[in-house]
Amino acid sequence: MRRGRVALLLAVGCAWLCGTACAQDYAQVQPGYELQFPRDHGSHPQFRTEWWYLTGRVQDAGGAELGIQITFFRNRPRVAEDNPSRFAPRQLLFAHAALADARSGKLLHDQRAARAGFGLAEAQEGRTEVALDDWSLKQTEGGYRAVVAAREFAYALDFKPTQAVLLQGERGLSRKGPQPEQASYYYSQPHLAVSGSVTVNGEQRAVSGVAWLDHEWSSEYLAPEAQGWDWVGLNLADGGALMAFRMRDKQGGTLWAGGAVRTADGRVRVLAPGEVRFEPLRRWRSPRTQTEYPVALRVQVGNLEFELEPMMDDQELDSRASTGTIYWEGAVAAKSGGKLLGSGYLELTGYWRPLKL
Repeated sequence: MRRGRVALLLAVGCAWLCGTACAQDYAQVQPGYELQFPRDHGSHPQFRTEWWYLTGRVQDAGGAELGIQITFFRNRPRVAEDNPSRFAPRQLLFAHAALADARSGKLLHDQRAARAGFGLAEAQEGRTEVALDDWSLKQTEGGYRAVVAAREFAYALDFKPTQAVLLQGERGLSRKGPQPEQASYYYSQPHLAVSGSVTVNGEQRAVSGVAWLDHEWSSEYLAPEAQGWDWVGLNLADGGALMAFRMRDKQGGTLWAGGAVRTADGRVRVLAPGEVRFEPLRRWRSPRTQTEYPVALRVQVGNLEFELEPMMDDQELDSRASTGTIYWEGAVAAKSGGKLLGSGYLELTGYWRPLKL
């Protein structure tokens, strides 16, 4: 196992050293490409980086509220691709899972990392079917099913789409920086109906609620001057959906921003960089890493303004054993004028150290 971990770390290190000099060896995001389904639900192994991101808020039979997060990452390190050995790390897979319990104030978190192959770690093309050991996310006839066997908790959850796919950016091409190549292909599935079970301390609890899925892939996601990003995805109470993000520069300013709002009647408005603003209202310092995160924010998107408040402050994820970083990913509520606007998840990266993908 130790030799396998060393090989994995070497592969990731080589990918970082390769950097933008190898960018031409990857597939690139191109204007005019039209996302097609079900094909684009699956893996895109010619691109450098890809992820499937599930976040949601559920309740058990007793009314306890839980935040759930399940993420699968795929990375093409561009090392040993000509090596005929089955052990060559042509594709790397990582997975994170977290459970936030509002009553206890505890966040449980686990992670996995492996090279693809041997039937133990795979990301299929043509459909969502990602697996890493006994963790998996797979498309079903009715939507998706996620199974996670973490150290302190387990998920067996079904996610049923209730709305059409939401293409982010310009028909699925989402700009992430001032240069055209700093972009991703990106779509979301808001308002997924969640059902299934969460197991903690050997106790299985039936849960139901609502979730959000992001699927994104790219070869040049971050501009060199980017420190990290702030991102929020909200299932709005009226049936609409909202995604907004900003890429931060190394001085803490906004390098780029964007997002989209879909109203309850299905109309979509793509947000220009100047229409998105994140303003910190309250910061929380991690007792473990001493990193400060703006866990409460005022967000302005177009003519809509609202405040984000976390389910609980401590939702910091230490993923140094897999993707090599520490970040904050947490369940939040959005309010405007004292009224609940919606709920979802907030992601804050690059506050511990500058983010590297």
